[in-house]
Amino acid sequence: MKYSENPRKKRTQRDYNLGFKLAVISQVEKGEMTYKKAKKSYGIQGRSTVLVWLRKYGTLDWRKPRPRVSTIQMKETPAQKIKRLERELSDEKLKNKVLNTMIDISDQQHGTSIRKKHLPNQSNEFANTKS
Repeated sequence: MKYSENPRKKRTQRDYNLGFKLAVISQVEKGEMTYKKAKKSYGIQGRSTVLVWLRKYGTLDWRKPRPRVSTIQMKETPAQKIKRLERELSDEKLKNKVLNTMIDISDQQHGTSIRKKHLPNQSNEFANTKS
């Protein structure tokens, strides 16, 4: 008994016409199937053939990959994280100083009192009314 009379024929890129490629790409981009599922269901032999088609004929932008936040944070060493957080803290302190200076200047020039004056009795009165 013979094992197989029809040996599997290897295909080349020329075997797939443009219409077939576009149909596969549209199904993958719509989310109907993954590129691996499309490869298996249509009998496409190359590992990255569908990906090449997606990059060449697809509507998605493949030039600039989006960085993942989690991978960036995972690659950050503790020393780098401390440095980054110290920079952010100094920036926030500077921003706070600038805003306080702007409020002081506005109060002096326009005679306004933007900051609320908290009286020490207010917190006690509020606590008594709650009970």
